[in-house]
Amino acid sequence: MDMVKQQRGFTLIEIMITISILAILAAIAIPQYQDYVSRGQIVEAHANLGAFRVSMEQYYQDNRNYGTGACGATVPTYKYFTQTCALNNGGQGYTATATGSSGKVTGPPPFQFTINEQNSRQTTNAPSGWAPTLPMTCFITRKGSC
Repeated sequence: MDMVKQQRGFTLIEIMITISILAILAAIAIPQYQDYVSRGQIVEAHANLGAFRVSMEQYYQDNRNYGTGACGATVPTYKYFTQTCALNNGGQGYTATATGSSGKVTGPPPFQFTINEQNSRQTTNAPSGWAPTLPMTCFITRKGSC
């Protein structure tokens, strides 16, 4: 009786090729996914700054200034950003700034967006590769574009 042994399993070369293919796919997919997540998070700043501007204009219509000592409208609640507001020109102007929270939005440096009473929107800070030059005169929405 002559029994032939049947080979079972994978060779080392087959396993190495499979691992190499998975590593290449991960090297491409992980940064793309991180960019996708960041794009979803920065929308929060764009929307809340826009809504805050509307509230500030309503406050101005009622009081003929944007605030005394502090901005008149209530700062919206954020999950991924913090917002500050600074008055200028004797309460006749303001600049609201949304800055990405540490560890929640792609960085460092974190995203930072500003808006003022003239609806001038700027991206003043962004992680490397997101903006060709800073500041950009728009709210950046994806790498390299507004």
